[in-house]
Amino acid sequence: MSSTGNKGSDAEQRAAIFLQQQKLTLLERNYRCRFGEIDLIMREGDTVVFIEVKMRSSDRFGGAVASITAAKRLKLTRAARHYLAEHEGDLPCRFDAILISGEWKNEIEWIRNAFDEMLMTGYQSPSFSSN
Repeated sequence: MSSTGNKGSDAEQRAAIFLQQQKLTLLERNYRCRFGEIDLIMREGDTVVFIEVKMRSSDRFGGAVASITAAKRLKLTRAARHYLAEHEGDLPCRFDAILISGEWKNEIEWIRNAFDEMLMTGYQSPSFSSN
């Protein structure tokens, strides 16, 4: 496994532990289907929570949240629909993000309803032009 893969796995493990400490129950890790991959699938009460885990060493290019693009959100949504159809049926769901950052990777930010939050705050991925 690559160094990047190890870092991603470590970040997902830290996120899972953090969320379990917040009383969420782990259902799946690295769920894969033809539509994409979901890092963590957890349950909070009756709600299925699909979680994207991002780790960044700096905010140089917008930090961890900047890497959750519209295309990534679409893949996550499709994969989540597939998971619900196969496993959980008609339960409510939401999409959260865990952002791990800091010099020692010790800062964990939990964004509930991350897609809604990104839309409501007007967050946009940075755009770069060649001008």
